Amino acid sequence: MRTGKKLAVATGATLLVVAIAGFAVYQSRKNVVTVETGRVKREDLASMVSASGEIKPKTYVNIGANAFGKITNLFVKEGERVKKGQMLARLEDVQPEADLHATKATLEAARADALAAEAALNTAVADLNRAQSDAERSALDWSRTQGLFKDALISQQEYDSQKAAHQATVAGLAQAEARVAQAKAQKESAHRRITQASANLTHAADVLNKTMYQAPFDGVVTSLPVREGETVVIGIQNSPGSVLMTIADMSVITAEVRVDETDIVNVQLGQNAEVAIDAIPQKTFKAAVTEIGNNAMVRSTGVSTSQQTTGSEEAKDFRVVVTLEDPPEGLRPGLSATAKITTATRSQVLTIPIQALTVRRPEDLLQKEEQDSVQAAAPRVRSDSAAEIEGVFVVRNHQAQFLPVETGIAGTSDIEIVKGLSAGEEVVIGSYKILRTLRPGASVKVDNSTPKKEET
Repeated sequence: MRTGKKLAVATGATLLVVAIAGFAVYQSRKNVVTVETGRVKREDLASMVSASGEIKPKTYVNIGANAFGKITNLFVKEGERVKKGQMLARLEDVQPEADLHATKATLEAARADALAAEAALNTAVADLNRAQSDAERSALDWSRTQGLFKDALISQQEYDSQKAAHQATVAGLAQAEARVAQAKAQKESAHRRITQASANLTHAADVLNKTMYQAPFDGVVTSLPVREGETVVIGIQNSPGSVLMTIADMSVITAEVRVDETDIVNVQLGQNAEVAIDAIPQKTFKAAVTEIGNNAMVRSTGVSTSQQTTGSEEAKDFRVVVTLEDPPEGLRPGLSATAKITTATRSQVLTIPIQALTVRRPEDLLQKEEQDSVQAAAPRVRSDSAAEIEGVFVVRNHQAQFLPVETGIAGTSDIEIVKGLSAGEEVVIGSYKILRTLRPGASVKVDNSTPKKEET
């Protein structure tokens, strides 16, 4: 019996020790947090801004209606290549052409009148010269007559007759001078009518030319929304006119994208970019930033903020144009495209996964006893979000330690660490829920195995 009792006591003691040890292990594991980790490593890093938009030619023009009328001829088709000066379309031109012919006839008549006025002026000048000669001869005769009459060598009748003849000659000279002045005025009027008729002819020719449309440069007809027989109108005030077609120079292709206002400060002229076109999958094309808009556009409407009379709290974008270096054949304006602009590059810098970054308030970094004393001393003081500290949790001795860091540029999945970490250190990267609530000094268990997908 004594041996049995001793054995029972020993067994009970062993079970008690095992139970105590198991309970201790259970309690120790109860506060352990399972985390995912990554390593601080050196690598080349590039910061990119991604923006979507559409393909556009650098040079294009909408051929709009310059006159009201019916389209009588369309000489091109959509997608056709055209040369500068090539005839594209013609509107009905019966009335403009008739006006042109009438104006030409008026001009010819004005020129004929000018020739007649010139001849009349020459005749008037000749008559004036003859009247001047007659006046000079009459003056001499009158002077001699006065002398003879004074010496009583001629009669009173002859004297009076010579006086009347002299006065008639003087009057004839004045009349000849008036006819010359009149002829000059008629000549000037005729030339003014020529000028007026020439201006009317220019106007008529311009109206007629506006019924014919020629290509302004070598390009491709990218849009042709009208057909022969349709009537087009010109734009007036706020009413846009008809657009006959669009001509684009497809030798230089660009992608016009919209960059978010938070990223535009990092975009500069000349930066490299890669353009992906939805119509050409699995291919990217090299490009460079060639234009950056100065005015923000409201994202929902696309209207520039400079054209708005009231402020807006909506998200805003900026227009950025990237020019493709070697565009493929067959691109069409309007194709959807996405541009990734490289705004900065770093060579062999310390990086960590972006999801490892987190923020903590200063009081969150204190031990529990310190937190309780701080809250007891100032229970009504609320923390300031501006005092939040950016950092990462580093795994050391199976514990999570919070280290403040200074960051640099951010890549697609990694971010540069300027200060605070060393290469090879293990940082907590997830899960997001755990990382958000993880406390300094917490015991952690690293599990980087790929989670299995749940069967549905």
